[in-house]
Amino acid sequence: MPDNNLPPLEQLIRTHGLSTRKSLGQHFLLDGGITDRIARYAGELRGHNVIEIGPGPGGLTRSLLKAGAQVHAIEKDERCLAILEGLKNAYGDRLAIIHGDALDISLIEAIPAPRKIVANLPYNAGTEMLLRWLGMIYNHAASFTSLTLMFQKEVAQRIAAAHGSKDYGRLSVLAQWLCEVRYDMELPPEAFSPPPKVSSAVVTLIPREKPLVDVSKEALEKVMAAAFGQRRKMLRSALKSLGNSEILLEKAGIDPTLRAEQVDLLTLCKLAKTYQELR
Repeated sequence: MPDNNLPPLEQLIRTHGLSTRKSLGQHFLLDGGITDRIARYAGELRGHNVIEIGPGPGGLTRSLLKAGAQVHAIEKDERCLAILEGLKNAYGDRLAIIHGDALDISLIEAIPAPRKIVANLPYNAGTEMLLRWLGMIYNHAASFTSLTLMFQKEVAQRIAAAHGSKDYGRLSVLAQWLCEVRYDMELPPEAFSPPPKVSSAVVTLIPREKPLVDVSKEALEKVMAAAFGQRRKMLRSALKSLGNSEILLEKAGIDPTLRAEQVDLLTLCKLAKTYQELR
């Protein structure tokens, strides 16, 4: 395997004088055992175009290539390109390096299906990227086969949270309305170089064939913004900005004295559908 002949990541980082940049939200993951595990969470990679965002020196990239993926590595930091080119020399056409900002690239147009995203996302842009990709899934469920993503732990918990949890909110509902969500693993700060101030976690999202409830994304987002915007308020008060909240909740069959975090995913989605129909 080409990976056996590659120099250690720590050596490459020293050779190239590569240091992390806070402005890019960089924390390098160098433990091959951990990156191999993340690659396994992504499922079968052979036959897929695997998109990696922010590969840095290529730790996770190596694991994805070892697993048989065709990798499209999108790297904004030009300092990392020389290290990635060395990896491309070992794996050839199975690694495509794209220099640019993932937020500026149309992944659907640039990379053919079937697509998976597997990435250790920068803390400062991870949520924005996920929301962008969820929008793509809403417009076309087959945009991605799966997304295996690392976030700071707090964000990962919000994505995977069930009702009744303090982490349950708008992001939970939107993600789980469109995808099956699995909370895979947690990583302590010391797994990274340099260690961040917070722990991280990996989640996998598998797009549903169709959304959990047939409601527009606009209506769902509007209702969730109102419902969770004032978490301490009962729904009859929190939803007043949408019109007659008592009638809305009665038609949706929801106790008006409940708070949004007490209502399960399916019921909240049906609430948004009721709002859409009344409107």
